[in-house]
Amino acid sequence: MTISRVCYTSRQLAESLAGNPYMAVISITDPSTPPARLDPMFRHVLRLSFFDAEPADEYLPLLPGLFDLHMARAIDTFIGKLQMAPFEMSVMVHCEYGISRSAAVALFIEALTGAPLVAREFAFAANHWVIDRLLVLHPQLTVDIPLASHAHERRQANRD
Repeated sequence: MTISRVCYTSRQLAESLAGNPYMAVISITDPSTPPARLDPMFRHVLRLSFFDAEPADEYLPLLPGLFDLHMARAIDTFIGKLQMAPFEMSVMVHCEYGISRSAAVALFIEALTGAPLVAREFAFAANHWVIDRLLVLHPQLTVDIPLASHAHERRQANRD
């Protein structure tokens, strides 16, 4: 396993981080916003732009700006290349607020690679449409979306 861990965060936090050549980034922005300003020391970056939305009816043509199979393939190819790297990498996924789109992609990467997802219990709001499109490429996978109660339990736990 070349990918050692996965995390997800907000655009604001991702833009504030010092780069790391051993951390790959999947940068998700809205189509109406400029690309994230990431430190150039992040050498492995996949940039995608789509709205945090789901189609009203999966049988209607997709509206522009929705996550699609082309983007799912880009993520799959990117992760495949990272898995073949001769050194360990971590993967950070960010979206505008670090709640839905980035959580969905991070959960998929965890299921695909077996790399642990940091703070996975907070990924309960993952975008189901994004996960479903990614699973079209890997129908044998199961992505386990945590329950919201798991995040509540963690927040209530004693901190040592």
